[in-house]
Amino acid sequence: MKPKTYLVKILLLLLVFSCNSKSSELELEQNSKPKAKEFFVVPGEDEIIEPEIIKKGEVLVAYSDCYHCHKEEGKFKGPSFADIARRYPMQQAYIDLLARKIISGGSGTWGYPVMSSHPKLSLEDAKIMVTYILSLEKSKS
Repeated sequence: MKPKTYLVKILLLLLVFSCNSKSSELELEQNSKPKAKEFFVVPGEDEIIEPEIIKKGEVLVAYSDCYHCHKEEGKFKGPSFADIARRYPMQQAYIDLLARKIISGGSGTWGYPVMSSHPKLSLEDAKIMVTYILSLEKSKS
């Protein structure tokens, strides 16, 4: 065989091996990424909340614009209510935090979606709505 033929075969082999190593690197990278349902969960015990407050929160959420960006299950524009309930324990500190987040809006907690602000919503109503949202996952388990 001619030297050019050897050179072409060697280059083809190198090309094949380099493609294989890149695909296994890609597989390794994809396998190391967290799954869609994996996210940081805030540790803590749930506090007991009166069922009347949860029912009132359900009504307030139903008459709000929450469902324009959220679903009870499954990702939409924003995280699902069930994912929010899985992340945060039912504690007054988190109810206050999330209620203020609803009123002021923001981004970054769940990735790229931007939470629009709701400045006309009272803090008390926002807390009641958050109580309902945080109760969702607990009521199914």
